[in-house]
Amino acid sequence: MTAAPIFLYVDGSDIAVRHSAGSTPGIVWLGGYKSDMLGTKAETLSDWAAQEGRAFLRHDYSGHGESGGAFADGTISTWLAQSLAVFRNFAKGDQVLVGSSMGAWIALRMVQELRKAGDASVVGMVLLAPAPDFTSELVEPVLTKAQKRDLAKKGYFAEPSDYSAEPYIYTSALIEDGRHNRVMTGPIDTHCPVHILQGLADADVPSSHALRLVSLLPADDVTLSLIPDGEHRLSRPQDLDMLVRAVGDMAGRGRGK
Repeated sequence: MTAAPIFLYVDGSDIAVRHSAGSTPGIVWLGGYKSDMLGTKAETLSDWAAQEGRAFLRHDYSGHGESGGAFADGTISTWLAQSLAVFRNFAKGDQVLVGSSMGAWIALRMVQELRKAGDASVVGMVLLAPAPDFTSELVEPVLTKAQKRDLAKKGYFAEPSDYSAEPYIYTSALIEDGRHNRVMTGPIDTHCPVHILQGLADADVPSSHALRLVSLLPADDVTLSLIPDGEHRLSRPQDLDMLVRAVGDMAGRGRGK
């Protein structure tokens, strides 16, 4: 039974957090758009970290899972600020960031902000089906006339989801804010090694997006693992095994004890 979360109040929202103390580098999980911290990948990593005696930190963004706030009020800046607050309040010592889909974008922005503040505690990153800049790179270019009309008139449009009974909501605020958080506009210096896991059968984030991300990262510090039949969720047993191996290898490269 997963323990109940604790809550951190960040800018008007109660953010649900689960933190297990342990050895470093610790593991920090950053979930995707509309995902919560009790998903298969996060739970698998939590179990693995417990077996290893390694610190593990995860949270739900506002409007997600057990956190407060409305999903439609969220933006990349909002969820980034919450993730940084959780990190600064709970993460002790060196850390490996593990970001899934939108969580990879949050992870890349976190490293930028942490480095600006002189915090060099992120010693590795594992990114699954990474979707940095997805609002400007993957959503905006394919907007239909009807969706553009909804954005202009209602401030949002809704799309059916393959992963939830509820539709995905994309707001004009999310899209506008996304433009100000872009990371794929030039070279990205993470100051740490990066391992990317990308399915070639991903219908949501094409493998070309991951390849472009790799081209912007320092080549000697990047590993790209392409999974021929892998889809966006990467939650099959073989995908989870690969995730655990990648995170374990990255943690083993860290400076922790």
